[in-house]
Amino acid sequence: MSVLLIPNPTKDAGLAVTRQAAAVLAGLGVQVLMPQTFAGEGRLAGVQFLPEADAYRAADQVVTIGGDGTLLRAGLSCMRHGKPVLGVNLGRMGFLATCEVAELPTKLQRLAAEEFTLVNRGLLHAEVPAHGWRADAINDIVLFGQTRLHPMDYKVYCDGAFVGSYRSDGMILATPTGSTAYSFSAGGPILDVSADVMVLTPVCAHNVYVAPLVFAASRRLEIIADAENRDGSFACADSSDQCDLLPGERLCITGGGQGLQLIAFDDAEQFHAIENKLMRR
Repeated sequence: MSVLLIPNPTKDAGLAVTRQAAAVLAGLGVQVLMPQTFAGEGRLAGVQFLPEADAYRAADQVVTIGGDGTLLRAGLSCMRHGKPVLGVNLGRMGFLATCEVAELPTKLQRLAAEEFTLVNRGLLHAEVPAHGWRADAINDIVLFGQTRLHPMDYKVYCDGAFVGSYRSDGMILATPTGSTAYSFSAGGPILDVSADVMVLTPVCAHNVYVAPLVFAASRRLEIIADAENRDGSFACADSSDQCDLLPGERLCITGGGQGLQLIAFDDAEQFHAIENKLMRR
């Protein structure tokens, strides 16, 4: 078995947790891989460094060390190469990166013994036809006005049928995985990660009666920022990949088909995270 470690040096100061993970895995007879960019780091004995694409291809599993953002950034590469991923949480929440540092030796031992299950998390696929932009998101697609100085008017269509008009600071389309992230902060519901759905959540809507809407993931949604808006908009996938839209241009969103495989050791990990990281804060 070979495991690829993807650390976040900003979160893992001096790569201390990465070294711990590498030592535990090596002690279990697991081949430890890391991207070539970390070859200059000292005290990573027994680690094989490869170009990143080669490392993904050679690995059986991937372990990210940082937080949910670290796992999100590595997630699309994991999907492209068909590799399941376990996240070690050094951040504040840990809804995707569910392995806490104190659990690291136990869970890595179970990983090496293949005592885990794979949980599939659905994606969203976004397109802006006017600019040829395409992006996939594990958490969410967000549409915002460029200046954020005043609300924007949006129209939403589902499979070509008009759904409604919204005046708001922005619109969020979230997967069940992303329902506990920005969408939740904007008043959206928490979705069961096993549900094949997506949720549309307005941000700071200027209408007291506006509520989030849940759609089947098989639907095709279109969000159009009105041509009368004073500003352009931008679409963003998982807070990284971004595209600017002129007034009147449309953002199209569908369920992404292929999903991200998360390594799980408990069938109720989502509910444990909700109870321990949301309800008790």
